[in-house]
Amino acid sequence: MRKQSLKIVLFTLMMSTALIGCKNSSSSNKNTSRATGWDINSKEGGFQYNTDFKDQETAPGLVFIEGGTFTMGKVQDDVMHDWNNTPNQQHVQSFYMDETEVTNKMYTEFLDWIKGVFPPDDPNYTNIYHGVLPDTLVWRNRLGFNENMVTNYLRHPAYAEYPVVGVNWIQAVQFSEWRTERVNEHILEREGYIERNSRYQVDAEGTFSTETYLNRPEETYGGKITEFQGKNGTNREGEITFAKQTSGVLLPEYRLPTEVEWEYAANALNGLREYNNIRGRKKYPWDGEYTRDGSRNRRGDQLANFKQGKGDYGGVAGWSDDGADITAEVKSYPPNDFGLYDMAGNVAEWVADVYRPIVDDEANDFNYYRGNVYTKNAIGDDGKVMIVKPNEVKYDTLSNGRIIARNLPGQLAKVAVDDQETYLRPNFSQSDNRGYRDGDPGSSRFFDRFGDDITAQKKMYNSPKHNVSTDSTGNMIREYDKSSKRTSLINDEVRVYKGGSWRDRAYWLDPAQRRYLPQYMATDYIGFRNAMSRLGSKTKEKKKPRG
Repeated sequence: MRKQSLKIVLFTLMMSTALIGCKNSSSSNKNTSRATGWDINSKEGGFQYNTDFKDQETAPGLVFIEGGTFTMGKVQDDVMHDWNNTPNQQHVQSFYMDETEVTNKMYTEFLDWIKGVFPPDDPNYTNIYHGVLPDTLVWRNRLGFNENMVTNYLRHPAYAEYPVVGVNWIQAVQFSEWRTERVNEHILEREGYIERNSRYQVDAEGTFSTETYLNRPEETYGGKITEFQGKNGTNREGEITFAKQTSGVLLPEYRLPTEVEWEYAANALNGLREYNNIRGRKKYPWDGEYTRDGSRNRRGDQLANFKQGKGDYGGVAGWSDDGADITAEVKSYPPNDFGLYDMAGNVAEWVADVYRPIVDDEANDFNYYRGNVYTKNAIGDDGKVMIVKPNEVKYDTLSNGRIIARNLPGQLAKVAVDDQETYLRPNFSQSDNRGYRDGDPGSSRFFDRFGDDITAQKKMYNSPKHNVSTDSTGNMIREYDKSSKRTSLINDEVRVYKGGSWRDRAYWLDPAQRRYLPQYMATDYIGFRNAMSRLGSKTKEKKKPRG
């Protein structure tokens, strides 16, 4: 018996020693290259790399969405007979998504920054500020009195935590880009690469851009980056240092979620999971087939903000079913199993995708997305990437006559990819892939039968083409397309929006439903939220038996 106990003790000691040895060996080798045997992060110089990186930081406002497989387009009802959604199996990589919709307070912070850095009273920047202003006139109705909303909804503190509306798809993208820069700028201050509160000292000729900082850091803040260096912005020899991609400090971009990401996150099937199986199905982002709460404390209350019937936007006085008549304050209803609020009702939401009636799962079933337009950094005569100067901002005039800035000072100039990137490449052959395999002659397997000029052939999506121009005096001339031969509203400028809103009936609360609108248009019922890609591992925790 004593011998048996002694063997157990010796075995335990041996295993402990082995584990400690492995741990020490692992920790001592992390700064030694497995490729060359050279030291990494040596004080004498050489290759520098963040070998202590643990996990991607969760950015402000976001929650983690673990990726997986699901059936996209599985609608419960199709009373509209759109035939634009067929069930197909898709896989989504892990990502992050905003806990709530972007609120009025968040968007007015964006407006305040733009107005302070690019003053609208300066003729050079007038269109930058006016281009990002939401359209508050979306609240007007020919037979309705909504002037109170026109005047107050965006800026009054009473609506601070309500979802922003009147924002078109392009403005939502611009907000996402601005948010990326401000968050990364704050991270660099926190990590000591930039002096604290440098972000309050910028102007139109010296703004921060993440891409500029990574590609030409010496040109950040209009070339004044040395004035803003923090305690970690210099090495022991007094030389200027910058955070790099290998530092793992900067976050990926905020962006609009793709349609497949939005639908996957809204479904939140992890709540129905048992081991690796889904037990049951959902019609809405919450469990069950009904829109009313079945819990004891809130029995009968609606689980989302939507139109419940003709002339009924919120029930009777004193017993409001959903607590709202227009939009509601974010977080007014319980979150889904991913921790996301208002994925059904309140406002519908823009997603990144260009609309087509089909989801081509035969071409791709992994991170599906239609809308890729590949670009690259413009290179100047000096062989360096080009940076947009204040007098080089390019503007686009939209079909409705609105003028928006295509880029901002301090950002990198972009051009479309060309033969240098596409020649003999099997995975893509051109910059603009929005119309890939969508039924036009150019996307057909028989494209060579249509002659050399494919674009001159009859298109499947023959949408109106409105024209906006200016005369010799600078006045804008708007020419509405009055052709009677147009057969569709679908083109490459039409974007998908998902989810129901305060104006919609319960039919649209199904996450699989999809609608579309030109990207330059805005309404009083469409908002948006941001997403961010996940870098590294798929999961943050070990497998659990149930969701």
